[in-house]
Amino acid sequence: MEKVVNKKIWLSSPHMGGNEMKYIEEAFQENWVAPLGPNVNEFEISLESFLGPKVNVVVLSSGTAALHLALIECGVKYGDEVICQSFTFSASANPIAYLGAIPVFVDSELDTWNMCPIALEEAILDRINKGKLPKAIIVVDLYGMPFKVEEISNIANKYNIPLIEDAAEALGSKYDDRSCGTFGKFGILSFNGNKIITTSGGGALVCQTKVDKEFAVFLSTQARDKAPHYQHSHIGYNYRMSNISAGIGRGQMEVLPKRVLSRRSMNDFYKGIFAKTPGISFQSEPSDKFYSNHWLSAIHINSELAGFSNEDLRLKLLESNIESRPLWKPMHLQPIFRDSPYYGSNVCESLFNNGLCLPSGSNLTEEEKEVIKQNISEII
Repeated sequence: MEKVVNKKIWLSSPHMGGNEMKYIEEAFQENWVAPLGPNVNEFEISLESFLGPKVNVVVLSSGTAALHLALIECGVKYGDEVICQSFTFSASANPIAYLGAIPVFVDSELDTWNMCPIALEEAILDRINKGKLPKAIIVVDLYGMPFKVEEISNIANKYNIPLIEDAAEALGSKYDDRSCGTFGKFGILSFNGNKIITTSGGGALVCQTKVDKEFAVFLSTQARDKAPHYQHSHIGYNYRMSNISAGIGRGQMEVLPKRVLSRRSMNDFYKGIFAKTPGISFQSEPSDKFYSNHWLSAIHINSELAGFSNEDLRLKLLESNIESRPLWKPMHLQPIFRDSPYYGSNVCESLFNNGLCLPSGSNLTEEEKEVIKQNISEII
């Protein structure tokens, strides 16, 4: 008898809130179909209000574009070195290469799965001994989990190295009641289709000063000088978000708090399923200072204790058309970065080899959750 294949259950799919079309239609009616307009301004204001006081936000075409501009504003040039968390998506590291700079990768720690403070300082001291003070540090809030803010920030300040917080996955997460994305000289947000809110594609640069924001806007709109003709004294980029995309973002901001609660609820859902299963550990907040949006619920599996591996579980879910995904493959293991320096041990390698991201969307139905639960229970 042929097996019935369920409708696909996605890892993390877009979830509209209802008012997105209202803002898009207003843009069409007013002919603001351009990388500027009321939606762009209002989306930035809503993000600034959400993130907290004294931040300045520039909405852009992608989170990658935001990171690229952050590195430029930190003065990164050809041949410079930039420290980057190894356990992350490639978009955290690629902009370093755009500038002809050299990524220096750092391992994770087991509490948050983010950058290890001990390995970070080891990397800085060794690069200094080799005659290269890194020009910036890129730390990631992996899967929405805040990094060890105090330890990492203290090290960055000790050596006077600008900190860039890649919070692409962490909108709505907090550390000590302060929003992720606001802890560095610059912060990065992403509104890609799989993120906690989306503009279909897009991102934002979070700046600490109005001057930095104005320069980012200048660079992202082709760096046109003030003149009646087209004059350029800087290399510019076509990175500004369109008014149409920003309209989607405005509608999404209205439901962001609900989306955070839904993702956290999915994390509790999985903790309930695996409560009595040995060998399963979650990416979890180390203390009450940490508040993760749990953009993706991620687990580490000790196969000897659990009786199954991360790949066994992935394939079991796939049989029922349920998408799950291995954790990010560390950057220092990627072929393109094989010659880059790396500091640490094998923490992120072990997480990659034994971890799995589970379906975490805020729009999963009770029926879909039951299908997921049934498949996990069968392999348990």
